[in-house]
Amino acid sequence: MLLMRDGFARKEAERQFDEHVSLVTEVFAGRADLASVHGDKLVRTLVAAARSQLYEGVLPQRLREILDGGGPVDPHWVLGEVFPALPLLEKPLLGKLGHHAFTREVGEFLHYYESSGTTGNPIAAPKAVDDLVVNTVNIGEMWGRIVRPGDMAMILINAPFAPAAYQFEKVLEYLGVNSLRPWVDNITGDYSRVLRLVEELAVNVFVGPPSRLLELIQFARRQGAPIPRFETLLLMAEQTGPSFVRHLERLTGARAFVAAYGSSETGTTAVSCEAGSLHLQVQSYLLELHDDSGTRLVDGRPDRGELVVTTLDLAARPLLRYRTGDLVEVDSGSCGCGLALPVLRTQGRSQDVLSLSDRGIRQNDVEAMMWSPDAPKPVVLNYMLILHAGDVLCLTTTDEPPGRGWSEDMAARLAELFPGRRLVVRAVEQLPPLASLGQYLGWKLSRVLDLDEERNWDRLPGPIEVIVRQTLGQLASS
Repeated sequence: MLLMRDGFARKEAERQFDEHVSLVTEVFAGRADLASVHGDKLVRTLVAAARSQLYEGVLPQRLREILDGGGPVDPHWVLGEVFPALPLLEKPLLGKLGHHAFTREVGEFLHYYESSGTTGNPIAAPKAVDDLVVNTVNIGEMWGRIVRPGDMAMILINAPFAPAAYQFEKVLEYLGVNSLRPWVDNITGDYSRVLRLVEELAVNVFVGPPSRLLELIQFARRQGAPIPRFETLLLMAEQTGPSFVRHLERLTGARAFVAAYGSSETGTTAVSCEAGSLHLQVQSYLLELHDDSGTRLVDGRPDRGELVVTTLDLAARPLLRYRTGDLVEVDSGSCGCGLALPVLRTQGRSQDVLSLSDRGIRQNDVEAMMWSPDAPKPVVLNYMLILHAGDVLCLTTTDEPPGRGWSEDMAARLAELFPGRRLVVRAVEQLPPLASLGQYLGWKLSRVLDLDEERNWDRLPGPIEVIVRQTLGQLASS
C-alpha cells in the first residue's frame, strides 16, 4: 500500500484497494454483473463530472436537477438514456481545456503529469491517490501472471512529464519485483550505463517502447558489445504488430508481450495476459467503438472502429465518451488464459494508416515483408515511412552496414504494397528519437510521417532532414 503519513488517507486508500481487488477478482472470473457495475459507477462518474467546468452545459438538465436536489439517480436510466445522448469528447478540445476536467484543486492530486503530446497538445494527466490505486491493481493483477518476485526489471522510458514510467514502477513494486529506471540522454544517445546495468544486475525483464529497445540493441552493435538478452519484454506505447513482436523476440531471445494499452489521460484500458492477449479492463471503463455508421458499446461481439473511452474510476478527472483516435478490433475474449475479459487488438492511430486510393496499408503489412526470414540481409532493426507528393521514403536502421544493392533489393520487396507509388529505402545511422514528432523527446516513435503537412518538416532533426530532402529531391528530378 502507498506510504502516506496521514492515517485517514492511508486507511481510505486501503479500503479502496480491498474493494477494487475484490471487484477485479469477480470480473476476471466472469462472476460480476457488469451492467450493474457500469451503471453504478457511471452515476458516480456523472456526479463527479457535474463539478467540473468541462461538462458545464453538457450534462442534461434533468440529471442536474436530480443531482442538485440530492435525489437518487436511476443507473438504468443513466446507462440507457443519458449516456448515449452525451456528445463525444474530441482530443483537441481536451488538449485545450484539460484542466477544466478536474473536479479537485491541483494541490489535491498526488503527482502532476501531462500526456506526451504525440497527437496534439499535451493533456493534463495528474495522478490522484484513488486512480493510482485502481490502475496499479488493474495492471498488477494481469502482469502478475507474467512476472514474479525474483525477476529484475528495467523500465526504459524517457518521459519525465508523462506518468507511464512511474505507474509501471508502482506496478512492479506491487508485485514485489525489483526494478530500475535508467535515463538515456537524447543528444549523446549513449547507452553504456544501461548495458552495464543489464549485465551487472542480470536484468531479465525489459519494460518500455520497442524503439527504445531497438536503439539499445543498435548501440550495442556499434560498440562491438553483445546484444542484451532478456527473458520477458513488456512493450507499450507504439503500434507493435505480430511481425514486430517476432522480430524483437528473435533479437533478444525473450518472450515479448504487448503488455499495456492506454494513454496518460485515460489510464491503462487494456493489459496483456500470459497468453499474449490484450484484455480490456471493463471493471474501470465503459468502452465504445465509433465509425461512419455510428457509436456503439463494446458488448463482446466481434467489432472494430475507433475506441471511445469513458473512465469510471477517475473521479478527480473524469472523461466522458473520449475519442482516443486509436483504431482497434475487439472480440468476446475466448483466450487460453481463461479470463472473462474482451480481447483488444490495436490497429494503430488513425493517422498512422497509409491511405492509398481505395486501400489501406497498415504497419504490420510492411513489417511482415521487412522481417520475414527470406528478407535481404542485413536485418532491419527499425524503420520510418515518410510520405511526400505521392512518393514513399522508408528510412531504416540495420544491424550491420548494408552493402551495395541492399536498398534496391529491399525497395523491390516492399514495392508491391505501394502500387502506383515510387518507393525508396535508405539506411540511416539513427531514426529521430521523437515522441511521434510531438512535444517530448524520446518516449515513443510514430512510424508514419506525412510531409505533405508543411509543419512536419520543422520537426525533423538536422541530419535526418538532409537525407530526406536529398532523397525526395532525387525522386522529384527523376
